[in-house]
Amino acid sequence: MVKPWYKQFWAWFILLIILTTIFGTLLRVYILSQHSVSLVSEDYYKKGKGINVDLSKVSVAQDLNISAKVYSDAQDIVIELNKGELAHYPALNITFSHRTLADRDFDYLATANPSGTYKVHLDTPLQGPWFIEMQPHDKQWMVQGRMSFPTTTPTPLMN
Repeated sequence: MVKPWYKQFWAWFILLIILTTIFGTLLRVYILSQHSVSLVSEDYYKKGKGINVDLSKVSVAQDLNISAKVYSDAQDIVIELNKGELAHYPALNITFSHRTLADRDFDYLATANPSGTYKVHLDTPLQGPWFIEMQPHDKQWMVQGRMSFPTTTPTPLMN
């Protein structure tokens, strides 16, 4: 006597493989749709055209002998600005950009103490590699570079 299909081991084994594959695929699609990583900027063309403008601002900073050293102190990022030929220490718009996680990027407006030190107070300390851009309010020049945090030794920003 032949058993009906639903009492056969191999029928259920093959059906289980198919259902597991379908469920796993749907789960992966759901997870990837909820946690996408934005590695490419949507306005890459505009940013690419802006690179030339940024480089001219960096060269203006170099012509004025403006440079900066950055380090972290607990939950503060400390920036020591060498103002070069500037008359005073300007307020700076500082942009912190994470290499791969765009949702962690932030801007900060900082003013200097009399010795030219700027402090950026954070709720949580920065970890890992970051790209830093510093510009005065009039955006005439820019100092930028890459940093890895945490670091307690003042490190010059290198373009």
